[in-house]
Amino acid sequence: MLTPSIRILSKLFISKLIFFWMANSSSVYDWFQERLEIQDITDDVTSKYVPPHVNIFYCLGGITLVCFLIQFATGCFGWLIRSVHRWSASMMVLMLILHVFRVYLTGGFKRPRELTWVTGVVMAVITVAFGVTGYSLPWDQVGYWAVKIVSGVPAAIPVIGDFMVELLRGGESVGQSTLTRFYSLHTFVLPWSLAVFMLMHFLMIRKQGISGPL
Repeated sequence: MLTPSIRILSKLFISKLIFFWMANSSSVYDWFQERLEIQDITDDVTSKYVPPHVNIFYCLGGITLVCFLIQFATGCFGWLIRSVHRWSASMMVLMLILHVFRVYLTGGFKRPRELTWVTGVVMAVITVAFGVTGYSLPWDQVGYWAVKIVSGVPAAIPVIGDFMVELLRGGESVGQSTLTRFYSLHTFVLPWSLAVFMLMHFLMIRKQGISGPL
């Protein structure tokens, strides 16, 4: 049981802590407001008009974003929560496919949203590349032969096909260099490339608004 004096001191400490937080948070807010005018940004975000035709199907892109964030977080601790990473990857691909169908069926690719559509297609290609490179990382029999088949596909391209195969594999055959390249692509190049195109995608959506209904 706490004695009355301890209870009084505890309440006093908590009240002082709350006062200190409120005073400093106000100062921090004023500092950012003076330099970045964050209140205007907040007002713009909260007052953005949402058309009445928007429904759950318009949330598929946002769900894809959530899956990407889960991928980004769980990829750092794959040894601990690899199953979350794997299932989230499958969910991300599924949501992406449904999102593309929704955009196509509602005419979201038409003028003036052509560039939004192009960035979306680029992100879809990057997502497929995520799957291809990630599939190989366990480096078991399935992963090895998947890399061998996928990296051999460009050989069918005239003139530059053999060069592209060697570029992907890091040599004439699949080996340690291939795994290193796929790992670098999967953990660094592709995530940041996707983040850049995702930022462009959202900024254009923010600027042009949501496409109309069917």
